[in-house]
Amino acid sequence: MRQAFLQYLAQTSDFPLMLEINRAKGVYLFGRGGKKYIDLISGIAVSNLGHGQQQIQNAIRHQIRKYSHLMVYGEFVQSPQIKLAKALIKSLPQSFEQVFFVNSGSEAIEGALKLAKRSTKRSKLVAFKDSYHGSSHGALSICGNDDFKKAFEPLLPHVHIHAYGDLTVIPHIDTHTAAVVVEPIQAESGVRLPPEGFLEALRTRCNETGALLIFDEVQTGFGRTGKLWGMEHSNVLPDIVVMAKAMGGGMPLGGFAASSKLMALFKNDPILGHITTQGGHPVSCAAALTALDLLQKEAFFTDAERKAELFKSLLVHPKIKDIRYKGLMMAVEFESFEVLKAIIDKAIEKGVLTDWFLFCNNSMRIAPPLIISDSEIKKCCKILNEAITEVLG
Repeated sequence: MRQAFLQYLAQTSDFPLMLEINRAKGVYLFGRGGKKYIDLISGIAVSNLGHGQQQIQNAIRHQIRKYSHLMVYGEFVQSPQIKLAKALIKSLPQSFEQVFFVNSGSEAIEGALKLAKRSTKRSKLVAFKDSYHGSSHGALSICGNDDFKKAFEPLLPHVHIHAYGDLTVIPHIDTHTAAVVVEPIQAESGVRLPPEGFLEALRTRCNETGALLIFDEVQTGFGRTGKLWGMEHSNVLPDIVVMAKAMGGGMPLGGFAASSKLMALFKNDPILGHITTQGGHPVSCAAALTALDLLQKEAFFTDAERKAELFKSLLVHPKIKDIRYKGLMMAVEFESFEVLKAIIDKAIEKGVLTDWFLFCNNSMRIAPPLIISDSEIKKCCKILNEAITEVLG
């Protein structure tokens, strides 16, 4: 299987993790010979309710017995789409009235950018250093890391990248700006919280200039940060919110939400202003509806901050330079990538799976399923401390 993996699947790096996982349940992944790993990354903030959640599996089975794909998005009246859209809109502030379903976070960003350009009839986009919004051309254009972009240029023109949290961006948001795209908490830069007043200043400036404010909640949404939506930490409301990852309860799904007035712009000039074949797939929507219902009823996310504090209190080593977090979205910083990589490899040997961040490769990612127990956190921290000690002494 490992040989076939390398031979037939296109690779994304020269050093994939190469773990062969046979099944997964709760916070655990099970490999060859029954080797067990505690999953501290949730498929990169996807499996917020853990793996193999029974109610989500039941919803998938129930829907697939009825029907799977029927028609391109937006043409047929499909109950799973409607129920999920209604539930999502109820979970968001009142300014959000409709959701457009796609398949992934990158696609949701593409739709949001198109909607902003269609609404404002402008082309300038403002985004932030070390932000990651996806790998498709539009999403990559607003990526805040040149190393990821330069091999694929030319990308979208009129994109301006500024330092996250730096108010010198404000005068650069002007009457030529279609949208400002920002994460309410930066993820791939290693969990960076916005300075007080930063998001508020962006909102005020967008109001003054007529630019739209887009929040990328692909990682921060669905309870990851201790609230259902990352925007709830600031009480700043964007014009468009982008969602994906944990949205589908383990199934592929993305979306973006806005007012009905904004969304109506896709209907004319041109007709079918944004389209997707399998966006809002009924099986994915059925899974997502169950996941959202569980998140809201069981409120797993309300304990995320306390669990993060438990992680922080138990991860103790003098070579840890910093621990940043909001809920169970955590970054543990070390001296270098080389040091961190050795610690990660040692932790995986011992049965704890973690990794690093795209644009902060000296920081360990800790983003376990929200259902992780205190005893499992203690076990993880014991293993991580052992791994750190074995690597650094």
